Amino acid sequence: MLRRSIPLALVCAITGLSVLTVPAGPASAAVPSSASAAHTAHTAHTASAPCKPGSGLKLRGKDFTGGATLPDNLRCADLTNAKLDEADFTQKDLSGALLHNASMKEADFTQAKLEYADLTGADLSKADLGQMHAKHAVLRSAILTDAKAGQAEFPHADLTGAIMARADLTQADLTDATLVDADLNEATLGQVEGRNADFTRAKMREVKLGQAKLQFAVFKGANLTEAEFTQAELRGADLHGATVQDASFIQADDVNLTGALGEPKNVPDDAVGSTSDLPDFGSGTDTGTDTGGGVLPATTSGGRGGLGLVLVILSGLGLSLTLILWGLSYRRRVERTARFTAARRTAEEDVIRLGEEIDALDFDYKVNHMTAGSVDQDWRRALDAYEAAKQALNTAQDIPQLGGVASAVYQGRDALGRVRSRMR
Repeated sequence: MLRRSIPLALVCAITGLSVLTVPAGPASAAVPSSASAAHTAHTAHTASAPCKPGSGLKLRGKDFTGGATLPDNLRCADLTNAKLDEADFTQKDLSGALLHNASMKEADFTQAKLEYADLTGADLSKADLGQMHAKHAVLRSAILTDAKAGQAEFPHADLTGAIMARADLTQADLTDATLVDADLNEATLGQVEGRNADFTRAKMREVKLGQAKLQFAVFKGANLTEAEFTQAELRGADLHGATVQDASFIQADDVNLTGALGEPKNVPDDAVGSTSDLPDFGSGTDTGTDTGGGVLPATTSGGRGGLGLVLVILSGLGLSLTLILWGLSYRRRVERTARFTAARRTAEEDVIRLGEEIDALDFDYKVNHMTAGSVDQDWRRALDAYEAAKQALNTAQDIPQLGGVASAVYQGRDALGRVRSRMR
């Protein structure tokens, strides 16, 4: 009996050791039913998913200046109106944090994570934002004057109305970012990734955009006076209504100046489109002509006077007819342009709403861990349709061509509808 029990105990011990050593091996060798492995995978996925902004620590109005210690966990923290001047956020995770109107002047955000964070109205003057990750972050009306944001990542971020004068954004990622009405005067955006970025009505005097990648970027109504586009990539960029007075386009690619205003310089030979003169308000230019030395019918006599009178009348009739025809043609052009502008504005609003729906659903998509193959296909279809809609919008020259925008938007919303139905 004793001789049997010893081998049995030995077998049990060996079996126990083998079970303990299995999880330490490669994932492919793990036991499928291992509860600890499943828990580890779930925890890792949850840690990388977005959270509801402001749902973490409640730190509204707190004063962390004067050497006060910041909590270790700031994910989704509510730091509304907090005082964080000169705070050290190096490599800290503030994903989903709520930082409305927070004061963070001269703070250090080097390699910090602020994905989905809301920094509306925050003051980041002279802050160090180098290599900061701010995908989908909201920085509406935020102040980034003189900020250092080299290699910072702002894809899909909302920087509407942000004040970024003299900011250094060298090699920053502004893909699909919204910078409508932003102040970028004298900012440095060399080698910036700005595909599909929206700079509508942005103030960009003397901005440096050397070697910037600005394919399909929108500069409608932007002030680009004395801007530098040296070797910039501008395929599909929209400069309608943008002021390009003294802007330099040395060796820039795919320059299209259609609808731009002012006289740029160093324009490449292969550039297309032409600019219009800047509006001249109150110039007081005298457009009258001097006819004092002309021959008047009253001063002539005989046949010469009659012939001169006939010539004057015929010339007047010809001029009147020319002016009438020109006026009708001009009116048709103005009406056609107005109709196209209104139709394009409507199409643009549809594209913007589609982008907002994608951004909103992207948050829920990650939160709910939607990884089923069919959902991923619909999600990709929606993203592709959004890109197609933006491209069609930027290249459309007349109302019929805007039909491609409507078709792409419809396909995108249809795909998003299928994604939503699976997330309920």
